[in-house]
Amino acid sequence: MEARPRVSSSQALSGRRIVVTRARAQAGAFTRALEALGAEAIEFPTIEIAPPESYRALDDAISSIAGYDWIVFTSVNGVDYFSARLKHLKRDLNGKLRAAAIGPETAKAAEALGLRPEVVPEEYRAEAILGKLKPEEMRGRKVLVPRAAEARDVLIRTLREWGADVDVVEAYRTIAPTADPAPLRARLLSGEIDMVTFTSSSTVKNFSAIFGAADLSRLLARTAVACIGPITQQTAKELGMRVDVVAKDYTIAGLTDAIVQSFSNERRN
Repeated sequence: MEARPRVSSSQALSGRRIVVTRARAQAGAFTRALEALGAEAIEFPTIEIAPPESYRALDDAISSIAGYDWIVFTSVNGVDYFSARLKHLKRDLNGKLRAAAIGPETAKAAEALGLRPEVVPEEYRAEAILGKLKPEEMRGRKVLVPRAAEARDVLIRTLREWGADVDVVEAYRTIAPTADPAPLRARLLSGEIDMVTFTSSSTVKNFSAIFGAADLSRLLARTAVACIGPITQQTAKELGMRVDVVAKDYTIAGLTDAIVQSFSNERRN
């Protein structure tokens, strides 16, 4: 469950129309947080979380789980799909298995499996995990990373450079849902939408693919863009978007706080 935002005014976003591009199955907490602050939250999911095309690699890794020293989770989705297959195969975790998680929500999900993640970085991105590990301690260790196929490779490449034996297995996929962009396109062009929010690089890329990269600057000319963190921000900028808001705390609560602060500053100015 997402942490609740730390803002207090029940009408801090009154009258604001804010687009939520997060996967529909995960958008609820964000949508409710925005609506509780008076906004009209418009769900337009640009990604969908789907099972892998084949569970074979994940199942093989779970069947050999006793041979791993570490498991690294880079998202709650990774934990959820790993957990589901663990139960399906009726397997138990290696009692000596050490765990790392990208952030507190992912760590909480891992704890439900009986794991106690000892590595949880303050900065919620995969490569930040590296700052909590020592290269000499990872040399020769066998590491399992269940994640989305499209994930970034900095973490994996560095662990291998340190001498770890890393198995990356596809636990789930992020795909673009079928959606009719016409209604939202019209509202964006009319200037009716105050902000579009992005919670991952995948949401940005798929938004660009749905609406057309060449049309983004015109489409978002009168609409602010908010990103959950610097990686998402970088993707948005690379695709030609102007980014107006970036959360300091890379969580839904942090993003909500940043949005409220942005509109508050706008009112003061």
